[in-house]
Amino acid sequence: MRDVAKSANAGFSQAGIDFPPPIGGLLKRSFDIVGSLAGLILLSPLFLMVALLVKLSDRGPIFYGHKRIGRGGRIFACLKFRTMVQDGEKVLAAHLAANPDANAEWLATRKLKNDPRVTRVGQVLRKLSLDELPQIINILQGDMSLVGPRPVVRDELEIYGSAAVYYLKSRPGLTGLWQVSGRNDVSYDTRVAFDRHYVENWSMVEDIRIIVKTVPAVWMSRGSY
Repeated sequence: MRDVAKSANAGFSQAGIDFPPPIGGLLKRSFDIVGSLAGLILLSPLFLMVALLVKLSDRGPIFYGHKRIGRGGRIFACLKFRTMVQDGEKVLAAHLAANPDANAEWLATRKLKNDPRVTRVGQVLRKLSLDELPQIINILQGDMSLVGPRPVVRDELEIYGSAAVYYLKSRPGLTGLWQVSGRNDVSYDTRVAFDRHYVENWSMVEDIRIIVKTVPAVWMSRGSY
């Protein structure tokens, strides 16, 4: 990822800047702040209920902050309600070592349809995308946007290849074109293409359209696991 970020940064440096402002500028950022504040207030009862369910499921931490790559290659803690067992990395490593098919699936998509790390409560939260609600806090902090590319980890950004430069131009989103266009039912290459298309063709109208389409996509649990 460092090489990718360096090459992207080098491209902008030739133009005399390190990284351009995030796509959408002040308009998009203002929309993010107003929208996330409204969401935090309106959804506070749901936040409390989910937090209680997570805590009662196995007495572990309520939140989980996973390191993701933000705009310009900046690393931030992407917040989620915890959906996995506390020793998840060891459980995953053992599962992949014992299951070649699961290992191949993981290498191709960085996801598993039958993930042994996920708790029973976590399965429900993931199906309804409720585990991602704490990312509203990331939006208020300026690490994320309401709409944008899905936040990725270091290894995933390397898969983007030359398209990584488009990912790095935008704040990652709570929702995005990928989430309303099939989500895990589409290939990773298609997901990268969605991210590039979104950044190249950004508009406030498109952001609102994606937010509106997110509601039925979440309700129907399309491509989520």
